[in-house]
Amino acid sequence: MKQRPQDRTEQMGATRRDFLERTACLASGIAFMSVAATRSSRATPETMTAAIRKTVGEAPIRKGKVMIDVPPLVENGNTVPVSVSVDSPMTASDYVKSIHLFNEKNPQPYLIDAYFSPRSGKAALSTRIKLADAQKIVAVAQLSDGSFWSDEADVIVTIAACVEDLQ
Repeated sequence: MKQRPQDRTEQMGATRRDFLERTACLASGIAFMSVAATRSSRATPETMTAAIRKTVGEAPIRKGKVMIDVPPLVENGNTVPVSVSVDSPMTASDYVKSIHLFNEKNPQPYLIDAYFSPRSGKAALSTRIKLADAQKIVAVAQLSDGSFWSDEADVIVTIAACVEDLQ
């Protein structure tokens, strides 16, 4: 009786079933790791504070000079208008170098970094941001003398953005 020739997979000791089982295990492992990474990447008030400290170092942050204009109640978190301005003459010796915007509950605590020079004319920015939930927004401005000034605003969001259902 003549034996049938063996498959290449049978010669190597692996079957199609083994391959499918290993592929399914690998795919479920990757899915688990991405969900675990997503859950741990949510910003918190502590991560926002750490992000601010990373930006300003050990320098003191004073209240004043900076003004955030954002609606206190937002229906849709996908497009939240925000404006930040800094009281500065914007001269060669006294100007705003940068404005940094941070948040508490989005996946990342950094929203925007804007850089200015005396030629900017005025230290102001306007943009639209996404907000994941009701949270605090903090703006920090660095002046040419190395000082940091800030303002903060609380925003209530009724329909959240930046959030995917992880179930």
